[in-house]
Amino acid sequence: MRMPTLPSTSLSFSTFLLTGFPGLEWAHHWISLPIFVGYLVAILGNTTILHLVRTDPSLHQPMYYFLAILAVTDLGLCMSTLPSVLKVLWFNARMVRLVPCVLQQHFLHSFSFMESAVLFAMALDRLVAIRFPLRYASVLTGPRVALAGLVLGMRSAAITAAPSLHLLKFDYCHPGALSHAYCLHQDMIRLACSDTRFNRLYGLCIIMLAMGSDVLFILLSYTIILHTVLAIASAGERLKALNTCVSHILAVLCFYVPVLGLSIVHRFGHHTSPLVHTLMGTVSVLFPPLMNPVIYSIKTQQIRRAILKVFSLRKMH
Repeated sequence: MRMPTLPSTSLSFSTFLLTGFPGLEWAHHWISLPIFVGYLVAILGNTTILHLVRTDPSLHQPMYYFLAILAVTDLGLCMSTLPSVLKVLWFNARMVRLVPCVLQQHFLHSFSFMESAVLFAMALDRLVAIRFPLRYASVLTGPRVALAGLVLGMRSAAITAAPSLHLLKFDYCHPGALSHAYCLHQDMIRLACSDTRFNRLYGLCIIMLAMGSDVLFILLSYTIILHTVLAIASAGERLKALNTCVSHILAVLCFYVPVLGLSIVHRFGHHTSPLVHTLMGTVSVLFPPLMNPVIYSIKTQQIRRAILKVFSLRKMH
């Protein structure tokens, strides 16, 4: 008598299932429209910032060089998740193999750490500009800003390398899908049946040491900035100095608030609806790249002038 063939278990070891919007699968095509528009605006906005900083001589200043690095980071965040998100929403293509999944989470987390580090560097830029205005241009030269961006990028990629390599070695035998339409480190270790203590401890320590220290130094920088500004005699000059920080403060909030919300949901929201996880995840990866160019275009006078100059030149031609 021929024994029945057992179902293959290779799926659980080498393939993961991505998740769209649970319970709203019938509306994925409609949901994809605002998400696609959001990605498109984010890519066009950050590409425009890069073009303006490269071509407009009035923007060849340290503040705008850091803004260009932030735009590159935002583009990296967008491109890390765009293919898999649209693949799930448009084609219901949910399967992703181990290596692409590990690479995606590596780039996504690397660019997230990079965003945090760049926001800290931009806080230092504002600190030097306000506290040492006469030395600002000599301290933060173009080559130094470029070197800082390179170092921050290498640091961000390096600190996520070790847990990513461990993910490749794990066995994945727990049933279930990932919580988002893209791969996350904390999602993958949830499905692993190997010893994940190193990854859990390392991930927690890195978040505390990297992002935690970035937040701490941003707060410290603004404490010094506020102390310096309050010492200025003229009320008009005080307001002018503070206005140069508004865009950066909004960018900091746009990044850290969604990240904090997603972390809270992952840590303590085990009994919340899966839809909440998906919504928070989508906001955390799309909101900062979408809002940063909008904020700087509205709140920064030099960026507005550069945009108007481009449009006026096109009308002349």
